[in-house]
Amino acid sequence: MPKNILFIIDDLELKYFEFNDLITDFWLIKEFLKRDNNVSIAIKSDLFIEKAQGCVFSRTSYLKNENIFYNKETTKHIINDFDVVFFRSDPPVDINYINACYVFDYVNRSKTMLINDPSEIRNFNEKFHINYFPEFTPENIVTSNSNFITRFVEKHKEAILKPLNKCFGSEVYYLNYEDKNLLTIIKNMTEDDKRAVMVQEYLNEAKFGDKRVLIIGDKVMEECIQKLPAEHNFKFAEHSDQYFRKTLLTDNERKMAESIARKLSKIGLYLVGIDVINEKAIEINVTSPCYFIREINKNYGICFENTIMAHLETLIENYFERIKPYAFNK
Repeated sequence: MPKNILFIIDDLELKYFEFNDLITDFWLIKEFLKRDNNVSIAIKSDLFIEKAQGCVFSRTSYLKNENIFYNKETTKHIINDFDVVFFRSDPPVDINYINACYVFDYVNRSKTMLINDPSEIRNFNEKFHINYFPEFTPENIVTSNSNFITRFVEKHKEAILKPLNKCFGSEVYYLNYEDKNLLTIIKNMTEDDKRAVMVQEYLNEAKFGDKRVLIIGDKVMEECIQKLPAEHNFKFAEHSDQYFRKTLLTDNERKMAESIARKLSKIGLYLVGIDVINEKAIEINVTSPCYFIREINKNYGICFENTIMAHLETLIENYFERIKPYAFNK
């Protein structure tokens, strides 16, 4: 049966909505439309509360000549008018992001499936909470104390410093204990010991890039991609074909991802991307993880969007089967 689906996308995605096959949402929306679902789109600022209900000003999307478009006029809806909501706005996770998540505290989950559940996104920091899985992560600290960070770098000789609420490698720094600018970088990033950051031990294998392991519900995708460091950079920083390689999951990576998937899917974090170096999870992406569909299609010679949709349709179907008794009692 066709579903009424709402995508909360990023402001920049709305601006460049058509033809943007670099974006995971482009593929998902297109595939849902091809399967005769009704798909609407909105951004964070379109969300609001009225009469103690989560609501949205949304735009209908449509398919034309294998591309997606949307009607510019908005329509007011109660969020529970939709069967499924994909909440996929990009970080930074700032106060506007948090306020958008709060709106979903007023959405009845027995009527609407949330992918990913914004309440759980709000409670799960993509850097901070890798420590739910310490057996799978590099040694790390989360702190604003510059002396503590300096000692950590001295211990490991090299480290990576990350802000807790950004994405796409923004403000991520490589630290070396011999660098005369070390304390300056730390002081700047912690805003003179006031802002907490994550500092991870540097893994030498990072020079070969990191692997994106993809999860849908409790299923781990065998298809994955290696993201290579950009030229004159220590990290993946440029979304260009030359910085992607086909790669395979190791047995340890698969077991690690399955363990993470089981825990996160239980709390409504269904679409997850794990960044992995040397069989260690360096980040667990739950806000708007990119599934690199175009790149996987090119490197594997497949239509990865069909694989994703098969898993998503099963995930959605199983969700409504599970909540039927609860919804009936309500």
